[in-house]
Amino acid sequence: MDEDVPVEDPLTEDALTEDALAEDLRQSIGELVRAVRAVDTMPPGEAAVLGFLDRGGPLTTADLAQRRGVTHQSAAKSVKDLVGGGLARTEPHPGDGRKLLVHITDAGRARLRRERERRARTLNAAIRDTCGPEERRQLRECVALLSRLTAHLVGK
Repeated sequence: MDEDVPVEDPLTEDALTEDALAEDLRQSIGELVRAVRAVDTMPPGEAAVLGFLDRGGPLTTADLAQRRGVTHQSAAKSVKDLVGGGLARTEPHPGDGRKLLVHITDAGRARLRRERERRARTLNAAIRDTCGPEERRQLRECVALLSRLTAHLVGK
């Protein structure tokens, strides 16, 4: 056996390939999300707050800050702007009168729906313009995989 010939460790090579896949996927999805959100007409913080309220029901400003990963002050500013625009409303927290629960209004839900529809139209046009029928089928299959990865990451 020739001792001068390096032996590659397949486990290390596989791990590097998996790390590269994870990084490529993270980067690609991040760029896709940013590109789709470029058509938004709302500030990102406000759209995020409305999305949380729409999906999860009423929340406190502290809950919204925690879910968004921002300071309480940042979430409070978004809430104030949404309330001022009639897209959200507040009411006293039933269990703690010092807190307020933030609710999405019908106007907020309609605005969020328009934002989501605009994003979907943008993404659909890009898919139509760049992907053939077979690629669209492959992309559809990837949605289930991405959903499964997301569920695993958020612990569902």
